[in-house]
Amino acid sequence: MSSSRLCFVLPCYNEEKALAFTLEKITARFQSLVREKRIAKESAILFVDDGSTDRTWDILKEASRTHPSIIAIKLSRNCGHQNALLAGLTEAYRLGFDAVISMDADLQDDIEVIGDFIKKYQEGYDIVYGVRSDRSTDSFFKRETALAFYNLMRLFGVPLVHNHADYRLMSHRAIGALLSFPERNLFLRGLVPLLGFPSTEVYYKRLERVAGETKYPLKKMIAFALNGITSFSIQPIRLVTFTGFAVFVMSFVILLYALVEKMAGKTVSGWTSLMFSLWFLGGLVLVALGIIGEYIGRIYIEVKQRPLFFIERREGTLFQERKDG
Repeated sequence: MSSSRLCFVLPCYNEEKALAFTLEKITARFQSLVREKRIAKESAILFVDDGSTDRTWDILKEASRTHPSIIAIKLSRNCGHQNALLAGLTEAYRLGFDAVISMDADLQDDIEVIGDFIKKYQEGYDIVYGVRSDRSTDSFFKRETALAFYNLMRLFGVPLVHNHADYRLMSHRAIGALLSFPERNLFLRGLVPLLGFPSTEVYYKRLERVAGETKYPLKKMIAFALNGITSFSIQPIRLVTFTGFAVFVMSFVILLYALVEKMAGKTVSGWTSLMFSLWFLGGLVLVALGIIGEYIGRIYIEVKQRPLFFIERREGTLFQERKDG
């Protein structure tokens, strides 16, 4: 099989401190793959600046002018990691690359296994998932919260590949199918398995971050999990329904207890249970309203059909060649 035109997509947000390392490593790996004829020399590295407030765009712009294989796009504002990744996939699809490998800009995803991704693609797989073989580089808190995240997703029936983030290869037709999804609440880890194309996994060990800070603290991870659940499962709504039935049945037990106490002349003694019931039911109602509100909020976002991102600028010889042509 002849070498394919591959595009590496790396979303960036305030990665000024890590970009020098990333550019050095990814360009060296790119050149070695070209020399080995694993990928075509017309392949590219596409960086997506997700509205960074530091010097990220200046560094990417300069790199795109120095290295002909590097292209960069700048979003008009910070749209979030999933939207930035989708912007990169959309651009790579528009430029007609045979396949795309997405990864984080901090290069904690081991780029030495890219050859394995390409091999699986050449064997006929449209989607190749990068799966972490262990979490020894994570803190105890990070490991436990990640485990809770995947268990929660599985509990609510969200289709996920365990220990897979956004390090994956997708063929041109797989990306085309992904872009046909019109939804605005993006959860790409759940959407990609829904495509149904032939897929496989490549295992790797995640590396230490060389510079900068994680873009997924606990607050964002909770929001990410909530978005994934509400995008793919109605189990929380059903849970509210089942809980309502359970409380309804329990109310008859409490009613029976109250009648017995009344007939025994011990009504004062039920004050504690009454207070508990009021607070319990009040909290239950508020939680139920919150869950329903999350779904209504997402419906509100979906029906407005607002664009997910706008590309402010494009830099790179590939864009210049198309403009000249």
